Order: sequence, then structure tokens, then C-alpha cells
Amino acid sequence: MADDSQLEQIEGEIRDHFRALANGFQKLDKIKDPNRQTKQLEELTGKMRECKRLIKEFDREIKDGENGNPPEVNKQLNEKKQSLIKELNSYVALRKTYTSSLGNKRVELFDMGAGGSDPAGEDNVQMASAMSNQELISSGMKTMNETDQAIERSKQVVEQTVEVGAQTAGKLKGQTEQMGRIVNELDTIHFSIKKASQLVKEIGRQVATDKCIMLFLFLIVCGVIAIIIVKIVNPNNKNIRDIPGLAPPAPTTSRRLLSVKTMGAFH
Repeated sequence: MADDSQLEQIEGEIRDHFRALANGFQKLDKIKDPNRQTKQLEELTGKMRECKRLIKEFDREIKDGENGNPPEVNKQLNEKKQSLIKELNSYVALRKTYTSSLGNKRVELFDMGAGGSDPAGEDNVQMASAMSNQELISSGMKTMNETDQAIERSKQVVEQTVEVGAQTAGKLKGQTEQMGRIVNELDTIHFSIKKASQLVKEIGRQVATDKCIMLFLFLIVCGVIAIIIVKIVNPNNKNIRDIPGLAPPAPTTSRRLLSVKTMGAFH
């Protein structure tokens, strides 16, 4: 990402040179001596060269941070650079006018390149000794038209980039929603498995309880059966209590007499 502080510093220096150029050309109108005018033009030319160097440095900073900046920021920085180039070209044209009036036909035209993305924006120094003011204006208009066309192309590239970004965002949104649905389904499956595990544990506890109850009942039944067998085998055993509801019937009077006679007969 481009260093904003560095860009602001470079732009500030360029603006300072532009103000110095504006003041210098205003002073040039008041100078009548041709020698002093020539010296003043040389100083202004030096400031223009410095502006040209700073604009190149500004362009390098933009290109270094171009990949890390959003398309809108790159567009604004390139438009700002083109604005600086146009302002510098206006001072170059003004210098041409004063140089022609002084009889100096050798003029250097500064051309910083039409587009911000064109890497061939090096020095394009032309000799304008045979060019009139009208030809210079026509050349400047042509450069401005090329710059406008480059800006339009940059706008189209930005629009296409924004459109691709919107499509990518839509696809990512769809994938995010699909992932959300998958996560919800996994949560449902996990909850079902947890519920089934709890149910199995509950059934296991109930089965274990039922087994204990059945074992206890089995032991009781076995005890009752054992007592009944003992009573049948030895009904006169008083050490074993009768089970309620299973006690043998009490002997009647006739049975008692019969028992006594039987016992007397044995004696």
C-alpha cells in the first residue's frame, strides 16, 4: 500500500514549486531588461525540471502501492497525477510564449506520459524551434485528448474490476450460506446422536433395575417353594412357620380321635 505521508509530502513540494512558478511569471511581466528576463526564465525552467522529477517520484510511489490499494484509491491518485501534469504543461506553454518573445526558439516540452499505468512515461524532449504558438497549442490539445482517453480507459478498467468484485462477493456469499446450512445440519446430527446416547443409557438403567427386581422375585419364589416342600415332607416341624395363606387346614374332632386311636393301636 502506498505511503500516504510520502505522497502528501511530494504533492506539497510540487504545489510549492507551482506557487513559485506562478509568482515567477508574474514578476517576469514586470521585468523589462532582456538579460534579466532570460535569467528569470532559466530559474523558472529549473523549477519546472524539479516539478517534473517530483511528479515522476509521485508516480513511482503510486505504482509501488498500486497492488495494495483499492481500485477507487488508485483511480483518485492517477487523476491527481494527471492534474499535476496538466498544470506543469500549462507553465511549460507559458514559458514557450516568453521564450519566443525573447527570440529563443529552443524549447523543451515536458511530457510525463498519458496514462498512469503506462510504464514508458520517460522523458520525451522535443525541439520546438520551428513550432509556432498555434502548433504548440495544437500539440498540447492532442496530449490532453490522449490523456482524457487514457482516463476513460482507466475508468472502464475500474468499472470492470468493480463488477468482477461484485460477482466474486456474490459467489462468496452463496458459499458462506451453504457452509452455514452444513454447520446447522451437523449440529442437528450431533444433537440426535447425543439424544440417542442418552436414551440408550436410560434404557440400560431400566433394564438393570428390572433384572434386580426379577432376581429378587425369583429368590422369594424359591424360598416359598422350599418352605412348601419342607412342610409337605415334615408337616409337624414347628421350627418352620407357616406361610400366610399356605398353612395346612386345622384338624377336626373326628380327625383328632382317629389320630389318637391310630397312635394307641401302634402302642
